[in-house]
Parts: sequence; C-alpha cells; structure tokens
Amino acid sequence: MSQDTHMTPELSEGTVQQAEHGSNFPPFDVTTFEPQLVWLLITFGILYYLMSKIALPRIGTVIEERRDRIADDLDQAAQFKQETDDAIQAYETALAEARGKAHAIAQETRERLSAQTETKREALEAELAKKVEEAETRIASTKDAALQNVRTVAGDVAGAVITQLLGDDADAAQISQAVDAAMNQEG
Repeated sequence: MSQDTHMTPELSEGTVQQAEHGSNFPPFDVTTFEPQLVWLLITFGILYYLMSKIALPRIGTVIEERRDRIADDLDQAAQFKQETDDAIQAYETALAEARGKAHAIAQETRERLSAQTETKREALEAELAKKVEEAETRIASTKDAALQNVRTVAGDVAGAVITQLLGDDADAAQISQAVDAAMNQEG
C-alpha cells in the first residue's frame, strides 16, 4: 500500500490540477452566469450612454457640417456657373454688336470711298473733256495757221519751181491766183 499511498498524492495533485484546469470555460460556467449578465448590462449601458451622448452627436455634427459644406460648395458652383453663363452671354452680345458695328463701318467706308472715287472720276472726266476741247481748239487754230502757211509755202514752192524750170522769175500775182484756185478745188 505504500506504493498506493505514494501514488495517491500524485493522483491527488493531478486531480487538483485537473480540477483547476479541467473545469468549464469561465464564460460558460453556470455558476458565474448571473454576474456576467449583470456586467454585460452595465457595460452595454455605459457604452450606449457614451455612444448616444458623446460619439454619435459628434459624428452627427461632422456629417451635418459636411453636408452643409457640400451644399454650400454646390450653391457656390451653381452661382459661378450662372456668372460664367452670364459672362459668356455678355461676351457673345458684345461680339455680335462689334461685328454689326464693324460691318456698318465697313459699309460706310465703302460708300464714302465709292462717292469719293465717283467725284474724282467725274472731276477727271471734266478736266479731260476740257483738255480735249482745248486741244481741239489748238489743233483747229494750228490747222488754220498751217493752211495759211501752206498757201504761202505753196506760192513760194510754185515760184521756185517755175524759176527753175523756166529760168525766169514768175509773176507773184499769177502764182497767188493759181494757188488759190487749186486750194478752192480741194477744199
């Protein structure tokens, strides 16, 4: 038995160790179930209170501030878009007015230059007509003078020809009558 007693203390120590370590998992231990429920309720209540009074209002405030900031940014973007659209419309209106004015100025300049050109053309035509008339008058006077000179030249030539052919000086009165008769037949 001494051997059994020797083993018994070992068995008793093993049984103690097994009892210490071999028992149920503490959360599943039925003897500690009621205090665990109480602590669970207390912890849940504290967490619920902290979440409802501190964390969730802060999160709600942050979300509300974000929503307000986004709404403000969208409003500002819409305002800028409206201003941009107004500026584009004003630019297009100004551009259309400028084109209209440029077209009107070009038309006015065209008409003014056309009128000036017409005036200058008429002045040049009048001046040329005057010069043509003066030239015709000079030509007529030169023609008359030439005809008078032709009579004199014809008389001188006829006298020179007769003198050379006959060797005698011709009568100037007869030469003048012959030249007048010849010119009257042609004229």
